Amino acid sequence: MREIIIASNNAGKIKEYQNAFKNLDLKLISLIELGFQGDIAETGKTFEENALIKAKQLYKIYKKPVIADDSGLLVKSLPNELGVKSKRFSKSETDDDNIDLLLEKIKKQTDRSAQFVTVICFYISDLDIRYFTGKTEGTIINHRRGKFGFGYDPVFLVKGYEKTYGELNLDEKHLLSHRGKAIDKLKRMLENENFNFK
Repeated sequence: MREIIIASNNAGKIKEYQNAFKNLDLKLISLIELGFQGDIAETGKTFEENALIKAKQLYKIYKKPVIADDSGLLVKSLPNELGVKSKRFSKSETDDDNIDLLLEKIKKQTDRSAQFVTVICFYISDLDIRYFTGKTEGTIINHRRGKFGFGYDPVFLVKGYEKTYGELNLDEKHLLSHRGKAIDKLKRMLENENFNFK
């Protein structure tokens, strides 16, 4: 069975990948399973750069293909405040504090439109590196809704759906989310190309 490393310790993110790839003949290995304790500094200025930094470093250590992604929230009325810094938005960098700070900063704004973006880097080898991007439009609402997901999910209302990410189950979120769209592009490639990695 082909093995791929998922460059994450985030249980919610790992679950999304495992759910999406459940019908493929692949073994996904998380950083938790590898016992990886290192801290990979995300010093890139774009989602692509951060995803590549993580994937390249892990490939160098384990010599196995790596899936690494970087995601972020872009809020139209707060340009340059989130993006690649979304996870590190508040001082504590916790989900709750990030949401609280976002709601405080946006409370007087009339334009609450936002976009979630994911860029996946699939690092097959030093000579074969591929990228997959997914985007979802939405709005930032005033109060948290829903118990699912992580990060900003409870305050991100999906455009045309009237539910937040936090109100969607795994299968619903996969269909609508930025990460789900990027994962589907990667999944189609994995289904259609025969990679000889172990």
